[in-house]
Amino acid sequence: MTQENADLDSLVRKRIRALRVAQGWSLEELAGRANMSQSSLSRIENGRRRLALDQLVTLARALDTSLDQLVENASDDVVTSPVIDGVHGLMRWAVKGDPGVSVMRRRMTDPPPDDPARMRAHPGREWLVVLSGTAVLMLGHSRIRVETNQAAEFPTMMPHAIGAERGPCEIMGIFDRDARRGHQQEAREAADGAGDRGDGREPRE
Repeated sequence: MTQENADLDSLVRKRIRALRVAQGWSLEELAGRANMSQSSLSRIENGRRRLALDQLVTLARALDTSLDQLVENASDDVVTSPVIDGVHGLMRWAVKGDPGVSVMRRRMTDPPPDDPARMRAHPGREWLVVLSGTAVLMLGHSRIRVETNQAAEFPTMMPHAIGAERGPCEIMGIFDRDARRGHQQEAREAADGAGDRGDGREPRE
């Protein structure tokens, strides 16, 4: 066995135990769910029994995960740098595990628009957490205050707008593929609008 294979073998065994412990299950409980003996599971976790593919498939199912996730190896490039959009004051990270998801950090100083016509709606879901300050989420007919360390999750098909309340706030948002496309379209429209006005200002969301 090569060193790389040995490292992966050890990682998989540790992962099985860690997932079992995270579920609060004893060896006996997981063994029962996986239809194997407690002693066999103990030897698998402790490295005294060879890892067989059929057992890994069964254990993955019992642990409510997939075989791919169970045997996934760590990537060397675990640290990534953001793409910085200085025009709109955004920092954006791609999520490599799911290319359809992106993370965005944004500092806002303006309140949300009072005009409902300026609220946007597009397919997708969005999750955000307020890192500092207080944000105001306009969602349909509701006006929702989101304080520091609070989070909000909502379908973006609901007309929405986000702004700051009484001073700057900073948010971190996670967007699925559809929500990301909607925000990209908004950014393009904002850039076009700024060019038409000639004042360089971005319309509020």
